[in-house]
Amino acid sequence: MRYLRAMLIVTHDTLRNPAILQVRQLPRKFFGRVTVWPKEPLGPLRFLRLVAEFQALRYLLTLSPLLLIGLIWNVAALPLAQAPVLMIALIWWIEMRVLRVPPKRRPLLIPQAQAARGLDLLKVQSRDVLTRIAALREMRAGQLHLVIEQSELWHLSPLTYVTVQSDDGPEVLRLTAQERQIIADRLFQPPMTEALLQRINQSQNTFLRDITFDTKGVSAHARLAAALA
Repeated sequence: MRYLRAMLIVTHDTLRNPAILQVRQLPRKFFGRVTVWPKEPLGPLRFLRLVAEFQALRYLLTLSPLLLIGLIWNVAALPLAQAPVLMIALIWWIEMRVLRVPPKRRPLLIPQAQAARGLDLLKVQSRDVLTRIAALREMRAGQLHLVIEQSELWHLSPLTYVTVQSDDGPEVLRLTAQERQIIADRLFQPPMTEALLQRINQSQNTFLRDITFDTKGVSAHARLAAALA
């Protein structure tokens, strides 16, 4: 499960609950605020990865050994039920030490120079995506945002939500199938992968990347290429 690719392009036609795309300010964030339910079949592993984001479920799984002990050995049930400190400590250890990177270990995940090169490459590939989308839409003014948000959970496969957002509104754009394919084909290209971005994000404790693009910068060549596509 560690290397499962789990990028989800979040837009109106890919969600069962598109109402979550309403925007008050940019960038629109999802993790910890709303539940993303994709329309597409996820398969068992991707479904489990998505479900792992439910905090209440993680707490229940964390405490399940204690619950099991209480069921098997009745004599231990009452002491365990009266030991909330033990339960809180167990939840804290799993959440902060197992599923997240302790602050002292973050700088050891990746050299700073490599992280900087990775983020530069992410900006280049993101602006390439936005250029193509703006050209397809024949946009000549306004600013687009490619927002790439990842889960904070470590030791699990990266879970990445990608949206295109616009200052005009503001809004999350309703992406066409062609635009979604552009993102799928061109955003994460080696050596910049979801796994590398996850490592960079964990090292910097930053899980949302907002790459902006002024659509005035779309070249005539890009517009011509979009027209011929």
